[in-house]
Amino acid sequence: MEHEGRVSGGNELGEFLRSRRAGLDPRRLGLPDDGRPRRVPGLRREELAQLAHVSIDYVVRLEQGRTRRVSRPVLDALADALQLAPDERAYLFTVADVTRPAPARRSGRDEVAPRLRQLLDGMRDVPALVLNRRTDVLAWNTVAAALLTDFGALAPRERNLIRLTFLDDEFRALYADWARSARECVAVLRMEAARDPADRAVGALVGELSVRDPDFRSWWASRQVRGPRELTKTYRHPLVGALTLDVQQFSVDTHPDQQLVAYTASPDTPAEEKLRFLVQWAAGTDHPVRDTDPSRGG
Repeated sequence: MEHEGRVSGGNELGEFLRSRRAGLDPRRLGLPDDGRPRRVPGLRREELAQLAHVSIDYVVRLEQGRTRRVSRPVLDALADALQLAPDERAYLFTVADVTRPAPARRSGRDEVAPRLRQLLDGMRDVPALVLNRRTDVLAWNTVAAALLTDFGALAPRERNLIRLTFLDDEFRALYADWARSARECVAVLRMEAARDPADRAVGALVGELSVRDPDFRSWWASRQVRGPRELTKTYRHPLVGALTLDVQQFSVDTHPDQQLVAYTASPDTPAEEKLRFLVQWAAGTDHPVRDTDPSRGG
């Protein structure tokens, strides 16, 4: 079963096609009503085949996992017929064998470059984190700890933003719209799981969350996907109250599996004033920059 930690039962391409087919309204696509009752929601297989200009048998074989080799033109046709969003189209190409790259070998530990740690140390007015693709928190600065949580007080395996979003009550309460943020987390995790199906840490995280949280289990089964994009989040901070911040995500060229995430407020807004107060408060508390390097006390 999927909640045991696997992305799917071995046919993610077929499962994804079925889920997107079920989510389409034939009437909005201008398909005629032939009077036949629909046993399942969304498009029939023959309707998808018609829109994508492929045979019904080919759609059946794809959905049943009896063929996995798909050409780029056929994938494009299926994506167009299913009206996939850019992230969904990228996911379709990721799970199809024709475009799946060999997963990069991961080191046993996620090392944070010294210069990146130095950058975090210098960002005294901006909450900032270093994450890997699984959203493990590898390093953070003082203001990030004041904004989100004292990551240093957590066991290393618990320093994961998605895990905290679902399983930590205090972290969960930070979100003004928890359900929206949580669904985005699931979509990001599914995209990452498709990139490297052999990543045991991702599988373990999916398995734990599926067992422990029914919302995660339901949203994971919906197969929504999402890649990096501009975000704005509103937090209900216990010290400064409602705080709306832009979430900036930056790739790290020397460490492709890592990203620097910074939280900023729009100029001349109440959020900017509240963030400035939080910075001043954090400067007087004991929330040192920490990371997974034991030599730095992580």
